[in-house]
Amino acid sequence: MTTPLARTRAAEILLVEDNDNDVILTRLAFQQARLAVRLSRVQDGEQCMDFLHKRGAYTGAPTPDIILLDLNMPRMDGREVLAAIAADETLRQLPVVILTTSSEEQEILKMYQLRCSSYIIKPVDFAQFVRVLRLFADYWLEVVVLPPPPVVPASAGGLAETGAAL
Repeated sequence: MTTPLARTRAAEILLVEDNDNDVILTRLAFQQARLAVRLSRVQDGEQCMDFLHKRGAYTGAPTPDIILLDLNMPRMDGREVLAAIAADETLRQLPVVILTTSSEEQEILKMYQLRCSSYIIKPVDFAQFVRVLRLFADYWLEVVVLPPPPVVPASAGGLAETGAAL
C-alpha cells in the first residue's frame, strides 16, 4: 500500500535557487514549520541537471522526491530545466514546483504547459513565506502519494554536496 511521504521518512527536496538569501529564508522557513525535510541546493540549471543525473560532483546525490525550482537563474534557467526534465524519460515523473517571484499570467501558463506540478509565487513577508511552505508540505508530503523516485544510474566522479537534513 502506498502512503504519503511524511509518514515514511524525511522528504528529499532539491532547491534550485541562485539567490543565497532566498536559500537561507527557505531553510529557515522549513525549520520554523518543523518539517521533516532533507534539503539539497544547487545554484543553476546546469547544476540541477548534473544533480538529477548524478554527474560530476553529484554522483552520490540523493534522488529528490520534489524539486523546488526558481525560474530566473544564470547559465540554464528554470524554464530550460523544466523542459529538459519533461523531455527526459527517467526524470519526467518527478514533481517540479515552481517557486519564484514572477506573477505574470503568461509565465504561469507557460510553466504549466511545460508540465510543472505547481506554481508558487514567493511571498515577500517571512511569516507568509513560512505559511506557504507549511501548506506546500501539508499538500505534497501529507496528502499526495508521490511516485517512487526514478532510478538514475550514478556517474563516475565525486560526492554530492547537499544541504544538511532539517
